[in-house]
Amino acid sequence: MLVPSCHMMHVGGAMLLLLGLLSVADTETPPKFLRTPNDQTGVQGGVASFICQATGDPRPKIVWNKKGKKVSNQRFEVIEFDDGSGSVLRIQPLRTPRDEAIYECVASNTVGETSASTRLTVLREDQLPPGFPTIDMGPQLKVVERTRTATMLCAASGNPDPDISWFKDFLPVNTTNNNGRIKQLRSGALQIEQSEEADQGKYECVATNNDGTRYSAPANLYVRVRRVPPRFSIPPTDNEIMPGGSVNITCVAVGSPMPYVKWMLGAEDLTPEDDMPIGRNVLELTDVRQSANYTCVAMSTLGVIEAVAQITVKALPKPPGTPVVTERTATSITLTWDSGNPEPVSYYIIQHKSKFSEDTYKEIDGVATTRYSVGGLSPYSDYEFRVVAVNNIGRGPASEAIEAKTAEQAPSTAPRQVRGRMLSSTTAIIHWDEPEEANGQIMGYRVYYTMEPGLHVNLWEKQIVRGANFLTIPGLTPNKTYYIKVLAFTSVGDGPMSPDLQIIAKTGVPSQPTDFKAEAKSETSILLSWIPPVQNGQDNQITGYELLYKKGDDKEEKRISFEPTTTFLLKDLKPFTTYTFLLAARSKHGIGAYTNEISAETPQTQPSAPPQDVKCYSPSSTNILVSWLPPPVELQNGIITKYAVHYAAIEGEDTSSRQISDLPPESSQYLLENLEKWTEYRVSVSAHTDVGPGPESLPVLIRTDEDVPSGPPRKVEVEAVNSSSIKVIWRSPVPNRQHGQIRGYQVHYVKMVNGEPTGQPVIKDILIDDAQWEYDDSTEHVRDDRYRAPGRNHVLRRRGSVHY
Repeated sequence: MLVPSCHMMHVGGAMLLLLGLLSVADTETPPKFLRTPNDQTGVQGGVASFICQATGDPRPKIVWNKKGKKVSNQRFEVIEFDDGSGSVLRIQPLRTPRDEAIYECVASNTVGETSASTRLTVLREDQLPPGFPTIDMGPQLKVVERTRTATMLCAASGNPDPDISWFKDFLPVNTTNNNGRIKQLRSGALQIEQSEEADQGKYECVATNNDGTRYSAPANLYVRVRRVPPRFSIPPTDNEIMPGGSVNITCVAVGSPMPYVKWMLGAEDLTPEDDMPIGRNVLELTDVRQSANYTCVAMSTLGVIEAVAQITVKALPKPPGTPVVTERTATSITLTWDSGNPEPVSYYIIQHKSKFSEDTYKEIDGVATTRYSVGGLSPYSDYEFRVVAVNNIGRGPASEAIEAKTAEQAPSTAPRQVRGRMLSSTTAIIHWDEPEEANGQIMGYRVYYTMEPGLHVNLWEKQIVRGANFLTIPGLTPNKTYYIKVLAFTSVGDGPMSPDLQIIAKTGVPSQPTDFKAEAKSETSILLSWIPPVQNGQDNQITGYELLYKKGDDKEEKRISFEPTTTFLLKDLKPFTTYTFLLAARSKHGIGAYTNEISAETPQTQPSAPPQDVKCYSPSSTNILVSWLPPPVELQNGIITKYAVHYAAIEGEDTSSRQISDLPPESSQYLLENLEKWTEYRVSVSAHTDVGPGPESLPVLIRTDEDVPSGPPRKVEVEAVNSSSIKVIWRSPVPNRQHGQIRGYQVHYVKMVNGEPTGQPVIKDILIDDAQWEYDDSTEHVRDDRYRAPGRNHVLRRRGSVHY
């Protein structure tokens, strides 16, 4: 498979080479000038520089000619650009008339040739025109620290004011391609920020105007580099790894000049001499089997320094010794163990779980000693414990597990399912089940009974039962109700008593239902469930049940009778309300004892009534203040969590419904703002519970207050009636800019002389009677000054117009 692959690579390479040659041939271009030399007038003894740059493929060669021949003179120097794009022809010192000539820059490659010519004029000092540039202040020798700012000064004068440019080492300074690091200031000075060693050189300031060009004396800029011996900025660090592991060790050194960095193992060089990095060296170690010291060496002309990294090969810790139980309580086990490791460990992890549980071990992390008390355990329960050691490599294997049982405690729950029945009119038998949380070995039970439940339980009759979970109580008084409690006890103490069991000393009457529970099934229903009393023989069969229940703090109880069953769904209840229940079984001999009272609460639902007394008031032309009271308490069906105000304009362009939500439950008013002026709105309010919103209140219709019109009368027309009267006709403003009922108009007029107003304007108030209020947009209003009888308004109804 390898040979065909190599063959394909050679073929592919040949094809790529051919394509590359074709591509090169296709892109060959003749020379094209990027910059051509400009005519120049210099001064005898001074300097002239001509710049020529060209592009092309292949890169063109540039030759300078004087009068058609290649320049050759000790005073003529050609300086190449660093990127090879062109060169500068520099002539120094200038001589007249021998240097005055036409100079030519010729750029040529294999594709073609092009040329550009320029003229040099050289004047003696006594021939210079009065506006010829002079250098008033040239650059001076300067020394600057690397990274600091250097400023080379230059000031020149002439008429017109000369332009200033700069040369460095006889090449023009580029101030456009260095991210603003090198720039020429408005004063002409050259500013170099973040100076580098490459900025060092000979600088000339050149002043040019229409009369000619003058060069300053050159000045050197020296960039001083600080000399700093090598030091470690990131020294190598020690590491501990597992056998066969890998690790990278980093070593970084700095200085000026920057030092070379290498790694050594003893006397052995780990870094090749010809590939030694500067400043930073990362040693990659793989499959490390033994500990060793590695030395990082940093060296420069100013010194050699060393730093050592210790690599320790370390294995995972061994398992600790089997833990030993030294102390136990009902909820904790105290363990001690031997480390089992010759070297110190970082910490231990204790793992534990219930002995008979299928769950994974729970872990207690970060144990710093070899003794620890594990708490939060269940009384009289079996657990498994084991210990894990951890070092900086990782966690080792667990120790052998040990089993331990927590100590006993008094029962934390009462006996379950306490139930009873009458064996005769004077003898009862009571049964019960073991407590759910016995917390130890049950030593026995205490059964308390009385006819007077108001007495302290210590004054009740009491019998102790051992080795059984039932008791027969003889000698009861017939037809009396007895109250019975049962508790369990261990060797440590007594548990809590069971709820009262009531039993009537009457043959054939059922005992109490047991495990009576109530659970809300919906906002309006509660499901009741229970275990029926024990029934003996056909003569004692349960024929039904009697349920007593009431709502909250109501004094009135409701009674319901129903057929034998073990569940009953009570419906048509009120949401978000607590109900209490009592239940008794019934046989043909009568009703047995009622259960103890239990309660349940129906959940919340949405309010079934809206907020009350919703009122609206318009305090301004753009606002409506909405106020309300909460829904009736009995119809809130929960806790009011917020209110919402709903509103919509019933006229105008925008009649969409809007809503202000999430108003706090304690709020009782809200100001609707930025409404349309003189507009009728429909407003309603709704209340919310966590379940959702209730119904909206009946809408209240309210109009925002009037405001001054925001639009002028339209289609104002003026007509001269005679030499002393004019008639003014207009239409009312656009309806949506009237903002109220138009009650009148003002007509302003002033006498004009030669196109200029003279005197104060006269204002005529025109009031509209109530009978004349119009909403018709086509209504025209006419003011005719022919009808000027004092105190009289003449109204003529013609073509829908009103005339005054």
